[in-house]
Amino acid sequence: MMQNSNRFMIFMDALDFIEHHLTDEFTQEDIANACYCSLSSLQKIWKACTHTSVKEYISKRRLTLAGRDMRSQHLSVLDTAMKYGYNSHEVFTRAFTKVWGVSPSKFRKEWKGDCTLYPKLNPAYLEGDVIMNNAKNNIKKFDVSEFYDYLRSQAGTYVLCFDVVNLMPINENLGREAGDKVILESFRRINESAGENMLCLRMGGDEFVMITESADKEKVTAIAQDVLSHNGETTPYPDGEVAVSLRCGVIVIQNHLKYSVLCEDFNKVLDKARATGTIAFSET
Repeated sequence: MMQNSNRFMIFMDALDFIEHHLTDEFTQEDIANACYCSLSSLQKIWKACTHTSVKEYISKRRLTLAGRDMRSQHLSVLDTAMKYGYNSHEVFTRAFTKVWGVSPSKFRKEWKGDCTLYPKLNPAYLEGDVIMNNAKNNIKKFDVSEFYDYLRSQAGTYVLCFDVVNLMPINENLGREAGDKVILESFRRINESAGENMLCLRMGGDEFVMITESADKEKVTAIAQDVLSHNGETTPYPDGEVAVSLRCGVIVIQNHLKYSVLCEDFNKVLDKARATGTIAFSET
C-alpha cells in the first residue's frame, strides 16, 4: 500500500503540473507521467484528496481564470476560449455557463472586478485534513496567497467575511450539485453588492471575502446589509429550489499583516457572527 507521504507528493506534483499548464494542451496521462505514477493511481489519489475528479478541477480552474481574463484583460469570448483550450465558441459557452451560471458575454457585463470563484487548492489544507489526518486549524481550503501583496497594501481598510449557512446539510440532503448552486448564488450576491473595483475571493468551501478598499464603517456595513438582505431567497437546482443565506463578519487589515493572522481573524469574526446572528465586527 502506498505511504501517505508518497500519496501527498503525487498530489502536490499533479497540482503543480496542472497550475503551470492551465493554458496548455495536456492529458491526464501527461499529468500521471509527470508524477511517475499510473493514471488510475493519480485519479484515485486526486479523488481522495479533493472529492472531485481531475477533469472537474482543471475545468473549474480554467473557467475561473477565463472569467478573470475577460474582466481584467478585456479579452473577447473567442480569444478567451482559445487561450484555455476550447476549440469553439459554443463548447466554451456551455462549459462557462455551467460553472458561472451565465453566458460569457453576460458575465462580462454583469460581474464586477477580479472575482475568483475557484482559486488554486491549498495543499496545506489537504495535507492536514485528508493525507495526514491532522487538524486544519486556520488553514483555508483555497490558496489566495497570490493576492497577499495587494492585501498588505490595503492596511486600515475593511474586509467583509462571509460564510454560507447550512451548506453541509444541503450537500448531504440535496446533493453536491445543489451545494454548487448555493455556492455560486452566494458568490453572485457578494459580487453584485461589491463596488466596481472591490476584489471578491472564495477562501474555503463555503467562505468568501470582499476586499472593500474602504475605511468607512458605515459604507461597509451598508454593503454587508445589502448582501444579507437576500437571505432566504432561493436558487434553482436540478431537482427544485434551495434557500440561500449568508453570515457576515468584518475585520480590518492590519499594518503588519500575516496571512495566518488574517485567517485566524476571519474564523474569529465569523464565529462571533454565528453566535450573535448579526453583522459582527472584529475587536482589533
